[in-house]
Amino acid sequence: MGFPKQKIYWFCQLFGWTLLILVEYLAYVLEDGFDADTLYLAVANIFLGITLTHLYRLMIRRWSWVRLPFVQLAPRVLLSVFVLALIMTMVNMPFDQIIIPDKLIDEPWPVIGYILSWGKAMLAWVLSYTVYHYVEQTRNAEIEKILLKTSIRETEAKVLRSQLNPHFVFNALNSIRALVYENPDKAQQGITQLSNLLRNSLLADRRKTVELREEMKTVEDYLALEKVRYEDRLRSRIELDGRTLFWQVPPMMLQTLVENAIKHGVSQAVGGGFVSVSSTIKADKLHITIRNTGVLGDRTASGGFGLANTAQRLELLYGPEASFEIDQEDDDPSEGPVVCAHISIPAQSEGLFRRAATAKMMSGE
Repeated sequence: MGFPKQKIYWFCQLFGWTLLILVEYLAYVLEDGFDADTLYLAVANIFLGITLTHLYRLMIRRWSWVRLPFVQLAPRVLLSVFVLALIMTMVNMPFDQIIIPDKLIDEPWPVIGYILSWGKAMLAWVLSYTVYHYVEQTRNAEIEKILLKTSIRETEAKVLRSQLNPHFVFNALNSIRALVYENPDKAQQGITQLSNLLRNSLLADRRKTVELREEMKTVEDYLALEKVRYEDRLRSRIELDGRTLFWQVPPMMLQTLVENAIKHGVSQAVGGGFVSVSSTIKADKLHITIRNTGVLGDRTASGGFGLANTAQRLELLYGPEASFEIDQEDDDPSEGPVVCAHISIPAQSEGLFRRAATAKMMSGE
């Protein structure tokens, strides 16, 4: 664990002023010999320098100078340096006229010399302190922006997760109700599947990603419920590469796309249609393909929410390394017009949200 900034600040104050004054005092001793009065003045200057620069520090912190634009900060800093140098001059000149009057005889304008001499020391201290905190403030502001942006993205992602269509729930309940007397076992199974879907939907806003195998269980429950409604008009195929089962994917994303495929594709076809989901790994990326009967124009014209949802969620989670594309394929001889959606997900499972774990830098001295 590093030293607290407060301790570092006081160490730099004591060490810096002590070194500066002692160097000048030793130069005087080597030239003119030891003088107790000069030593006392040197010690007094150390404490005076520390006091004045500390007051400057309190002032710029009190008025938040480091938050000002450079054009407003610069004149304030220069004026402060002049005032501090003037105070050091007003304190030292009367004593020097008593202790070392011979040193001032040949100086036509000693006040200017004193101000310039102390001004250099004050300028070095003031610039060092001000520039450090100005840079730190700018960096903290950038970190605040990153954290705020990350927080906003997390909030957006939570809204985008768990998008189970309420119309689907209504239709599923109606389908299950019709089975209660006709096929109680199947109705009971349908209730279990709907319960699983609702539970996963509620849990989705608590998790950024889930394993693909878990997501596919949600898709299978969804397809089973839709088959109760569409019966033979809905055909489904699922072909997953075993290497992809534990890959992390956004929760409820595939369910949303499959729902979109049925709503805007299969349900619009006179004779029904099919939905297929397949996965594989290529070039260290997970590739998921969803194909279904349908015409892409019908889907985009109806404003399919699932498409924008998927693209935005992938962008929020993985950035530009992930991709989502949807195209109209050539007509299949046996299936007719087919729409193909393709998702590519990079190896990392957290993407941009790993920034949310970045701790805010300590504000301080």
